[in-house]
Amino acid sequence: MVVGASIVVRVLAGMAGVLFAAQGLAAAAEALHASSGCRAGRAQGPYQLRGGNGQLRVAGAFNDGTRTGSFIFWRANGVREAHVPYDNGVRNGTVAAWYDGPPGREPVPHFESAWRHGRRDGQARSWYPDGHRRSEAEYANGRIVASAGWTASGEPLSDAAARKQAQRDERAADAEYAGHDALVRNHMPNCGGT
Repeated sequence: MVVGASIVVRVLAGMAGVLFAAQGLAAAAEALHASSGCRAGRAQGPYQLRGGNGQLRVAGAFNDGTRTGSFIFWRANGVREAHVPYDNGVRNGTVAAWYDGPPGREPVPHFESAWRHGRRDGQARSWYPDGHRRSEAEYANGRIVASAGWTASGEPLSDAAARKQAQRDERAADAEYAGHDALVRNHMPNCGGT
């Protein structure tokens, strides 16, 4: 059973990587337009990133060029993709990401984790695309201190397998969050500064 679960996990992780890469290419091909206020050559106040058709892709805020508060991300089809809270430019609060789904319906959660001052600290959870739980981990200052995991069919994993699954989910979530960070970083408003 564990061998089969391992194959399923690898296939799902590979599919997530392909999906993320495809979404990144789609965003790169899409004409995106940023808007925000500026002060002293830096982004200030509400920030929006919209597609060429006017579809909202990112909403957030800047204070003196630094991300502050919640940044919410949507896919080109209008389905919510992620929520990333910031405090003074670093992740701080509950970061969440969702699988793609049909417009107008609540998407299935993918990742969720508590962050303090730019590091995971507290509970982190992940789900399979069908909504069943995949992993749960408790973090202290960026390190896993406890974990649990399940196969796609809902069978519990051993402690060692659960920790490895939580670590894979951490890497996949970090790659997804890095893509969101890059999307904003690469689409800053023209404030005439550096």
